[in-house]
Amino acid sequence: MITAQQIASIVSQYNSKEVTIGTIGSHSALEIMDGAKDEKMKTICICQKGRDLPYRRFSRLADSIMVLDKFSDVMNRENQEKLREINTIIVAHRSFTAYLGYDNIENNLKVPIFGNRMLLRAEERSTPRNQYYLLEKAGIRHPKIYRKSSDIDGPAIVKVQEAKRKLERAFFLVSSYEDFRKKADAKVKQGLVLKRDVESAVIEEYVIGTYFNLNFFYSPLSGEVEFLGIERRLQTNLHDFTTSMPARQQMELDLQIQNIEVGHTPASIRESLLEKVFEMGDRFAHAVKKEYPPGIIGPISLQSIVTVDLDFVVYDVSLRVPGNPIMATTSPYTKYYYGQTIGVGRRIAMEVKKAVEEKRLAEVVT
Repeated sequence: MITAQQIASIVSQYNSKEVTIGTIGSHSALEIMDGAKDEKMKTICICQKGRDLPYRRFSRLADSIMVLDKFSDVMNRENQEKLREINTIIVAHRSFTAYLGYDNIENNLKVPIFGNRMLLRAEERSTPRNQYYLLEKAGIRHPKIYRKSSDIDGPAIVKVQEAKRKLERAFFLVSSYEDFRKKADAKVKQGLVLKRDVESAVIEEYVIGTYFNLNFFYSPLSGEVEFLGIERRLQTNLHDFTTSMPARQQMELDLQIQNIEVGHTPASIRESLLEKVFEMGDRFAHAVKKEYPPGIIGPISLQSIVTVDLDFVVYDVSLRVPGNPIMATTSPYTKYYYGQTIGVGRRIAMEVKKAVEEKRLAEVVT
């Protein structure tokens, strides 16, 4: 396991005037680098061969591009040395954890990461002290979990890994155990999922309401939790299938809904609910600090449902950059803090710059 002392030793040797923000070229790399450039910081984008075109087209964003045969090659000693030589701080996102793997991140990547590298694994529901555990410690409601498919006693959502695309989950709705078996067997026959993955699928209560992805930022430098804003996801083939066609025609098509996220749209929340939003962010940050010292560093997202009773139910937690570039130009909440609208990428860069200025860089990396 890479220790805090090891990372502190590495950043102590960095040229604080030449810190570089690094990221894997996928998921939310554009958002991260755009924020860094807004703060006049250097950037490097680590790309997989054949997937570097967007980062070359938006030429303002990446000062340099490291092209590798595959993303995981960043673990090679010479590549890690190159990153340290240019004083790189890597910003984690979903593709970073998926392509490098938690074991590598926790034990082998000797490049400072903005955030708490030991917290990233808790996003996985198969981990003992996972996001459900943290929500419970924070006193935040999450959907009821059905430990066995035979326990299903009402509307439920099944979250199972797709057979071909390992980064995606094939969500489907069921109303009973019999309905679960029918739909699961059909998806296995269609080759969408594997039988063994169905047996280990997460089955949650399906909560009816309006969903909001609530984005927060915890600053170790100020000790404060900031509410950055809200976005919602556009999914295929859910959007715009359900809004462009009457229900009768939808049923006639018998289309398999897959919930593949393909985009984002902005949202705001009524002002009278902000107190609950702030309390959720504060409680979650406090719980994480106890369970995963030093706690949250930087961004998290509590993906929530607001019920008809105006209660919040958190159905998913992102413990790294959640990926919501739309917020950089649409969030009124960052304007309330800073007098201008900013996104997650810029907020990270602001924190790194402040840490450098205050000689506290080791407090925002692990």
